Amino acid sequence: MSSDASFAQGPTNRSMPESTVIPVLHYPDVRQAAEWLCRAFGFSERLRIGTHRIQLSVGTGAVVAAESQDPNVIFGGPGHSVMIRVANVDQHYARAKSAGARLFGEPTSYPFGERQYSAADPGGHVWTFSQSEANVDPGSWGGELVSS
Repeated sequence: MSSDASFAQGPTNRSMPESTVIPVLHYPDVRQAAEWLCRAFGFSERLRIGTHRIQLSVGTGAVVAAESQDPNVIFGGPGHSVMIRVANVDQHYARAKSAGARLFGEPTSYPFGERQYSAADPGGHVWTFSQSEANVDPGSWGGELVSS
């Protein structure tokens, strides 16, 4: 097994937490879940994305609460996923494809300054790999920065 520096942080993007690994947990009511996580575990809101996603700060890490009407299933897998920030999402995609990962589309650039793709591992766990392309003001695409 070889490791490389493909997980090095790219440019800063205000629309994305700085953490390399970001768990994404699915709930039917995102606001209620975020309020509870803040009250019970001491997390703090970082960014609201409409009514369907809330980024939470956890010390130097982050967690995303995402809407799912069936929190037990996302992309046909378990009711959670993990986001990983990578230096080059296209190279990472090619590597995952050659290893036979179940892919949910090709890398795509989004208005929030990230280029991403998602894949499932052999256990059905969903992973989203994200590369920062630009430092985007969340207000420009409908996000609401609560704290930086």
